[in-house]
Amino acid sequence: MANELDSTFQFHAEALNLRALRQQLLASNIANADTPGYKARDIDFGRALQDALSGRVPSSQLARTASAHIAPAPGAQAGAIQYRSVVQPSLDGNTVDMDVERAQFAENAVRYEANLMFINSQLKSLLAAIQG
Repeated sequence: MANELDSTFQFHAEALNLRALRQQLLASNIANADTPGYKARDIDFGRALQDALSGRVPSSQLARTASAHIAPAPGAQAGAIQYRSVVQPSLDGNTVDMDVERAQFAENAVRYEANLMFINSQLKSLLAAIQG
């Protein structure tokens, strides 16, 4: 029973961490919409979540070969970050499309909130079962 609970909450914790990372990337894209040469970044959420749950290190993340190397932050998925493909190129080299970024930002925020509501619902059900 404890393993099932742990795996369920681990899934949600990883999903929330990745959603938060994605929200930061999308906010950064929006903030740099007028920066010449800025390349919009995003993550492949599904692949990053699979990698995080399986414990695999993304191929583009550096491996620690010595104990003195600094470890990446917990939940950091630096290898999952990719450049977004250009929808409409601009003359200054900026690849941010504000319509796409706003839509992705809103969708990610709604999914983050839904994930929090799902966790809250599971915790309430668990608490009700414990209290009887």
